[in-house]
Parts: sequence; structure tokens; C-alpha cells
Amino acid sequence: MTIESERDRWQEKTLNPMIKRFPERKKNFQTSSSIPLPHFLLPQDDDPDYMEKLGFPGEYPFTRGVQPNMYRGRFWTMRQYAGYASAEESNQRYRYLLGQGQTGLSVAFDLPTQIGYDADDPIAMGEVGKVGVSISSLEDMQTLFHEIPLDKVSTSMTINAPASILLAMYIAVARRQGVETRQLRGTIQNDILKEYIARGTYIFPPVPSMRLITNIFQFCQANVPHWNTISISGYHIREAGSTAAQEVAFTLANGIAYVQAAIEAGLQVDGFGEQLSFFFNAHNNFLEEVAKFRAARRMWSKIMRQRFQSQNPRAWMLRFHTQTAGSTLTAQQPENNVVRVALQAMAAVMGGTQSLHTNSMDEALWLPTEKAVRVALRSQQIIAHESSVADTVDPLAGSYLVEYLTDEIERRAETYIQKIDEMGGALQAIERGYIQEEIQNAAYEFQQALERGEEVVVGVNAFQVDETMELERLRVDPMIEQNQRARLAELRERRDAQRTNELLERLENAARSSENLMPLFIECVEQQLTLGEICGVMRQTWGEYQPPAWV
Repeated sequence: MTIESERDRWQEKTLNPMIKRFPERKKNFQTSSSIPLPHFLLPQDDDPDYMEKLGFPGEYPFTRGVQPNMYRGRFWTMRQYAGYASAEESNQRYRYLLGQGQTGLSVAFDLPTQIGYDADDPIAMGEVGKVGVSISSLEDMQTLFHEIPLDKVSTSMTINAPASILLAMYIAVARRQGVETRQLRGTIQNDILKEYIARGTYIFPPVPSMRLITNIFQFCQANVPHWNTISISGYHIREAGSTAAQEVAFTLANGIAYVQAAIEAGLQVDGFGEQLSFFFNAHNNFLEEVAKFRAARRMWSKIMRQRFQSQNPRAWMLRFHTQTAGSTLTAQQPENNVVRVALQAMAAVMGGTQSLHTNSMDEALWLPTEKAVRVALRSQQIIAHESSVADTVDPLAGSYLVEYLTDEIERRAETYIQKIDEMGGALQAIERGYIQEEIQNAAYEFQQALERGEEVVVGVNAFQVDETMELERLRVDPMIEQNQRARLAELRERRDAQRTNELLERLENAARSSENLMPLFIECVEQQLTLGEICGVMRQTWGEYQPPAWV
């Protein structure tokens, strides 16, 4: 069977039905010189490996994209990550961004929220609202989404250890808006393994943490079918210093562990597999980054189809969000970060991302201002509407270098995954410190190269200037913490104390059982139990994770 005959089949069976359901953005796609742009291009010479290694967009092995027409149908979701101070202020920022053309929300939570403490807990002192929005109760979550219709927007929440509780709050807010859970669209990060590897905002030991994750898989499959139940995250692995190949390898190894845990919990891979998503970093090495995304898609489709025997093509798709690389932002000459971010965003788009956050120029200095966020969003909009790179699928396919890099990243990542398999899987590799050590070594090697001048970071170790910082600065009002404490005191005073105690006791008993905890979490937050109270019960029941002494 020839590639041309396969293309005819693809067009009839895959592309045309998609266009019929979802018409494309334009009737004609062409360059500024009126040169027509096809959906995608095939090799001009015979390539016996083409169908195995590349195939067609929207079909196995998905190297060329998860949709048959990609951005010709609609652009990626422009999802700017935001959240700071109080729920009121973050709500204002979200409404501003939606008014500026952002097409999805992405919530940043403060550190106490990320590790399951209320704003009035002594351990939260000085951190409330500093690196994200403070959410302790359902009332905070209601304020956060005030006048934002949850059946109309897609929301991503960067939350891990207490992800199930924040999702419960989101569902409860939707109910109060009169929105059915089946209408909700979005993602919770919910990736605890990378917290043990690279980030550190864990709470519970691995076994109960994996239970919470599979509880979410099961609950959402039945009740919130359009929700991505996990965003398996390479982003933080890369921020910790990994190479591109390590980012792919360790992310997919974690993905394998989650799939295996869900299967062992009795779930069917063809069901929950559709609701898995991924989160990658867009770094500076433009062509390597494009190749990285293509390699990751191809690898995951083979993992799901061959290792886990999935029969559902939608479960083979690696759908991913991308964020530009925070670790590449410089405090020196911060305006240069606009260029870095634009290049990284372009790599994500040419690599086929489903949604994208572009960092603001001032984030190496402080929380971004509205102006800086607007410039970051505009970079996405310029790529989408002015560059024409979104008018054809997988535009760099067939480049000798890009295909070589795609193959080489896949080869190196597969070698890592094989080593991790030999150790017993990702969790065992984490407990032995193997993954952490590999990342640390890569980060050290890059730092040594930087200090020797073999790697150049403009404005840092070359092309320096004497400068006076003139950027506008965002400041978080210290009264935020006091106000949050007062709200929580008032909430605890007026709620039903007997009902609260009964729920806390039920929660402890449920944590000791094997029941799915999601329905009870929703009931708890609807009865005004706080994030810290719920996490506190589980801390007492399950204990807290303690990293090995050598970490």
C-alpha cells in the first residue's frame, strides 16, 4: 500500500469527518504571496519507514499531531497561569485576561494551599497569597470564580497533593452556579511523583497519594468526563535541570506508573486513558524542543498500545499543555525575556501543543504585572494570527535535522525507561534516588559549562550592561493574610459545629477504608469544612511523606 493511497484513506476517514463536524478557521490557507498551504506535506521520495515513524495527523503514532487538521481547525488554548493575593484580586486578573482574549484559565495557588494548610495555620504565616491565590474554603473558591461561568471556560489548576479537595471545591462552585458536572472542562495537575522528584510540595506518603489519584480517575470517568484527571508533568523536571531527553523519559515513566496503578485499582485503560494529559517545558533550543514534543507523542502512543494493550485510539493520544521555561528568565535585562519566551512559544506551537502559557518578562524579579502578562499573551496571539505557522500541520516534518533529533530523543528516553523498568518502575527509581541524581548531574554539567563560558546566557555571562531597573512592580498587600484569617474565624463561628465534627469523623473512617473519597470531599466542602481541616484528618490517618536522608 502506497503513502498516497494511505493519504486518500486518511482524508476520507479521518480528516473529512472532522472538518464536517468542526469547520476550519478559513476557507483557504495561503502565504502572503498567495501560495496555497496544504494540510501537511509528504516526503517526495519513497520512505519505507514513513507510516511507522510519522503517519498522518490525528492517527497512530501521532508524531505529526493529535488532531488531523490541528490549528487549522482552532488555535491552541491560550491559558495564562495566574493567581496571587486574595481570591478577589485573582478574580479581577482572570476577568481582565479573558477580556484580553485569553481562552482558558490557569490557577496558581499559594504555598500553604499547595501543601494543604489553611491561611490561619501558624505554618502559613508570611506566605499567604505570595506565590499564588490563597484558597482555604469553598467561599474562597466561589469568590475566585465570581461571574465566570464554569460551563463556558476551561480551567487548569496547578495543584497536586490536595488536588482532589480543590477539584471538589470547583465542582461545588459549579453546582451553585447551576452547572452540571458533565459540562465542566479543565485539568488538575494531580502529579505527585514529580513532587517527590523535583518540586517538593507533597503531603502524604506514596501509597495513599496514589489512592487519591486513582479515586479521581474513577470519579471523573463517571461524573466529569471532559475533565483531564492528571497533567503528568515534565515541566518541573526540566526546571530542576534535566535535559530534553530526560524530561521525556522521566515524565513518561511517571505516566506508566499512574496507568499501572489505575489498572491495579480495577479501572479500564480504555476509559481513564482518554482523560490523561501531560505538561511539558518549552526551552531555548528551538529545534530540539520541537523534536522533543514529536518524540513524546510517538512514544506514548506505543506505550499505551503495546505495553498496556489499549484498543482505544483516543487513549493513545499524548495531549499536552506547555509553559515557557521559567528557569531561562533572567533578572538582568528582563526585556530580553520577551524574545526568549516568543522563541519558546513558537517551538511549542510547531511541536503541536494543545494549550500554552507564556511567561512574563518580569517573573525572575516578582509576580507579573498586568502589562507584563498582556505582553506575554500578545506573543501567543501574534504567533497565532500573524506568523502563519499554525496554517499547516507539523511544518518542520521531513527536516533531516528535526527527524534525526526526534529519533535520537526517543532512543535516549527509551534507554532511561528501560533502566527504570529494571528497578521496578518510577516509584522505586525515585525512592532509590536514581531520577533525582540524573537530573542533578545534568544541572551541574550545564552550570559548569555556563561558568566556563561554553554556554552563553545573554546579559548574564556575556553582553552585560549597567542598568537601573525601571519596570513596574506588583506588590501583595500584607493585609491579605489578616483578612483571610478573619474570614476563616467568621466561617468557623457560623457553621454547624456538630455537623462539622460528624463529617470529620466520617472522613477519618473513610480514609481508613478503601472507598472512593471524592463524593465525601464534595460533601465536606459544601458543609464549609476547610482545606486544612480535611488534609489534617488525612495527615493524622496516613502520616506525612519523609524524603530519604540522602535527598
